[in-house]
Amino acid sequence: MSNKGKLYLIPTTLGEIEPLEVLPISVRQVVENTKYFIVENEKSARRFIKKITPKKSQSSLHIFLLDKFTEEMETRNYLDVCETGAHVGLLSEAGVPAIADPGASIVQMAHEKNIRVVPLVGPSSILMAMMSSGLNGQNFAFNGYLPIDKAARKNHIKRLEKLSKDTQQSQIFIETPYRNDKLLADLLQVLSGNTLLCVAVDISLQTEYIKTMSVDRWKKHKPHFHKRPAIFIIHKK
Repeated sequence: MSNKGKLYLIPTTLGEIEPLEVLPISVRQVVENTKYFIVENEKSARRFIKKITPKKSQSSLHIFLLDKFTEEMETRNYLDVCETGAHVGLLSEAGVPAIADPGASIVQMAHEKNIRVVPLVGPSSILMAMMSSGLNGQNFAFNGYLPIDKAARKNHIKRLEKLSKDTQQSQIFIETPYRNDKLLADLLQVLSGNTLLCVAVDISLQTEYIKTMSVDRWKKHKPHFHKRPAIFIIHKK
């Protein structure tokens, strides 16, 4: 049996909510027994760790940063402690690690080093939106962010709508929260009236809003989702 430590993929909440309202007790147990963490933002990571394990000593934590400024060379030693039997936690900023979130390169490195990867159960906004959309859960694709340029974004929306119709595949995408309303306006302008659109906002929070309607029906409502984390899904029958 290998004496190596494990890489735990640790989910967090999707917003300001008590962790154990949406996370199983096993997540707290792993955090309690882990000293090494790979995180995107040290301040928010420490805040989450303190919230889920209030008695854990903050001074005992070893934090490795993984953000858009982190060079690949810096990350090569992040899992070295696993060789000594110590566990490492890959901590998401919101939701689950490595899904619309940094960390896939760390997981790949763990496989290369023959370190066991242990995914923990937690909220994934993408899957929860898909579950609650009523759209095709048998065939869907996550497309990340759409282009920022307005013309390129509209063309991309048209391509995704055609792909959905041709393959009957629901198309999922996200946007920076402060651009939500602009994206929604473009969707309502570009998509066919009978195309189904799901908008899932503030998933798992008290302010949660999830609605699937045709584009024609959305045009009559035009709600505002400014600065609220949102998932968008389209499906063209």
